This record gives sequence, C-alpha cells and structure tokens, in this order.
Amino acid sequence: MKKLRFVFLMLLMGQLIYAQKSKIDTVVVDDSKQRLNEISLVVTDLIDGSYQFRYERKLGSHISVGMGTALKGKNGLLSISGIDREQIKTGDITYSGFKLIPDVRYYLNKTQQYQLDGFYFGAYSKYFHFNSNINGTYINKNEKAYPINLDAKMRILSLGLMVGYKLAVTKRINVDFLILGPGTSNQKYKLDFKEFLPDEFYDDLNEALKNFSVYDLINGDFQFDVRDAKTQFTTVSFRYGLTVGYTF
Repeated sequence: MKKLRFVFLMLLMGQLIYAQKSKIDTVVVDDSKQRLNEISLVVTDLIDGSYQFRYERKLGSHISVGMGTALKGKNGLLSISGIDREQIKTGDITYSGFKLIPDVRYYLNKTQQYQLDGFYFGAYSKYFHFNSNINGTYINKNEKAYPINLDAKMRILSLGLMVGYKLAVTKRINVDFLILGPGTSNQKYKLDFKEFLPDEFYDDLNEALKNFSVYDLINGDFQFDVRDAKTQFTTVSFRYGLTVGYTF
C-alpha cells in the first residue's frame, strides 16, 4: 500500500512539474511572438559620418517591411578626393544631407530562432539628398586664374535586391549582416556658382570628371553644360552594412 502511495505521489509531482514547464514555455513562446518590431542603428554608416536608424515591422511568418532614415554630416572618415588636374584643382569634397531607405524582406523560417532573425532576401530603395560646397582654382589656356566657389546638389535614387543574415545574439538583440545588395541608381547633379567662370570651364570640368569616383565609388558620366550646369546619368550601385538592433 505504501508503495502504491509513493508511486502515485511521484506521478502527481511529475505531472505538476510538466504542467509548470509547459506553462513557462508557452509564456516564452507567446512573449517571443509579441516582439514583432525592431529598431536598429547601422554601425557601418558611422564611418562616413551618417547616423542611420532603422525601424522594421514583421507582418507575417515570412514578410517584414522596414524604413531607414539618416542624417549625414560633413565630418567622417571617408571623403571624396578633390580634383587635381593641371587646369582645375580643388580640395577634398565633403557633403551633408539626409537619406531614406525603405525595404521589404522575406525571412526563411527554418533559420529563425525568435522573430526577425535568420537568412533573408528582399528588395530596397534608396533616396539620397546631399549638398556640398566646392572650392579651388581654375586656370584657363591663357593661364588666367579664376577662383572656384560653388555649391553642388546631389540627388540619387537607387533600386536593388539584397541578401543577408540576421544573427540573434539574445532574445532581443540582433546583429544584421547585409551581405550583398546590388542595384541601379539614377544620379542628378546641379552646380550653383558663386564666382564667375568662363564657358570653357565646363569642357575642362567634364574632362577632369571622366574617371572620377562618386557615391558608391562608381565612375560617373558627368556632362555639365553652360546652359543649366546640370548633369544626370544611371549607373550600378551597391548596398552593404552591419546593423545592431533591439526587438520589442
């Protein structure tokens, strides 16, 4: 009789422990399912003096949408080298402004540990709105020197695809590795001159910019003219980066 009581007591205790564990697991799972939002900082943008924050919202078991916004200051470790030609010489080119980067992602559930993590692929758009002040000296064929003092406006719209992996460091902290993001971009540039420059300056400027690297380190097809000091071209673009996020 005592043995039966002991067995019954052990079974009862086991059932209570299992029920309590199931309850805890359910709370953990439910708590994880509630964290469908993430706010993050793009760490690699800090190198260029940009402070980009990103918000992501999971819409279903696979799909999420996100929006990155950034302010770009003139200070940063990266800058565009100035023009150093016989007729045109400028200092390094710095720029400031803002950018917007919306995207949509598809997560592979087999690699998900919590929410908003694992391998993903998707599509993105980038809009950059930058301004720059350029100073230097222009010397024409008659060896007459003119000061260069102008404002440059850059407007860049890019579309592309991306592949990446988001590592869940903890239940709330993720590290996002954007591995590959090829795309195409339409780039527009406008010059506003503060000092007089002769018409031949434009031909010499276009010649100097033939092998000039712009944003994303891509050589651009610059064709400024006397009439409106504008140029526009389409080229390839890239997107990559390292982001640290917090889910809630």
